[in-house]
Amino acid sequence: MSTNVKSDPLMSTYNRFPLTLVKGKGSYVWDEEGVQYLDYTSGIATCNLGHVPDVVKEKIEEQLQELWHCSNLYHIPVQEKLASLLVENSVGDAVFFCNSGAEANEAAIKLARRYAQKVKGTDAYEIVTFTQSFHGRTLASLAATGQEKLQAGFYPMLPGFRYLPYNDVSALEQLVSDKTCAVLLEIVQGEGGVVPASLEWITEVAKLCKEHDLLLMVDEIQTGMGRTGTLFAYEQYGIQPDVISIAKGLGSGFPIGGIIANEKAAKGFEPGTHGSTFGGNPLASSAGLATVEYLVTSDVIQRAKESGIYLESQLQELKTQCPMIEDIRGKGLLQGLVVKEAAKVVEKARQHHVLILTAGPNVVRILPPLTTTKTEIDQFINILKLVCKQLES
Repeated sequence: MSTNVKSDPLMSTYNRFPLTLVKGKGSYVWDEEGVQYLDYTSGIATCNLGHVPDVVKEKIEEQLQELWHCSNLYHIPVQEKLASLLVENSVGDAVFFCNSGAEANEAAIKLARRYAQKVKGTDAYEIVTFTQSFHGRTLASLAATGQEKLQAGFYPMLPGFRYLPYNDVSALEQLVSDKTCAVLLEIVQGEGGVVPASLEWITEVAKLCKEHDLLLMVDEIQTGMGRTGTLFAYEQYGIQPDVISIAKGLGSGFPIGGIIANEKAAKGFEPGTHGSTFGGNPLASSAGLATVEYLVTSDVIQRAKESGIYLESQLQELKTQCPMIEDIRGKGLLQGLVVKEAAKVVEKARQHHVLILTAGPNVVRILPPLTTTKTEIDQFINILKLVCKQLES
């Protein structure tokens, strides 16, 4: 038994806010002293239907009385229903379930390599990603991430990744080599500073992938599940990805991720080539099914689209009043404020009982739940206006 007893038994992998949250409902959370906060982080784009949505809670409670886990060695009806629903509402044909976004991108990376080598019969293995991207923290997904600051201390990186500048059409001349098998990109770079893809750039990427028979893989982990005003953000660009990685909002806070692949790409996996013990188990799939059913059968995404337009308009108006805000960028309910010191804005907002995030040192990231109201947006803008005045003074 260890005699070195730390005051904090957790490893130091997070710079935690001095805040303990114990309850959440809708757009709000409460700390252990009962203080209410407007949560415009949504668990980093995870609680898209707000905290503890009734429609998901009911499904999970029902499943808790039946079966929690049985492994993917057996058929799981609720998992198959969720897969069918995702296929029906995307350009994909088959789904693999795992537990997180990093695992989803791991699966996409493995699928791309195996498709190239076992289906196409080539020796291609290289995947092109983009600078300032973020695809996860496992060794493979970290190697796919185009940010050296996140890779530092974990060298050597897994080989087989090449990074090009994001949104740079001229750089796409370097996209294809004789070893390239796929391209992996975000529709909006979230961790990289809330930077949306330009239509011209992403159209050219899709065109080159089609011409050279490369898999086009879209990381929708943060932008999916209605976040940008459509179920998936790629729908707004007129492209058809071969592989879509999903997680975060898929389970309304319950851990579940996956990839959706078209028939061509899905041939890369066969029994025994990939797996996940917990992936898509009955509990996780129940959360996912309830979430996606609500997203595609209710008007929540349309309302979120309208809320996104309103939020952006109010932020643009705020920019005219607050010199410290240099730019507004984003898509739907994923918005970023470009400022000089984002952490100060986040901290000051927390002091006024509003939770937001950074996306790098100079961008404040705003992620309301899709269910947020005009009243809540107005509340947020008023507090943000106060924060700006206090910091500017």
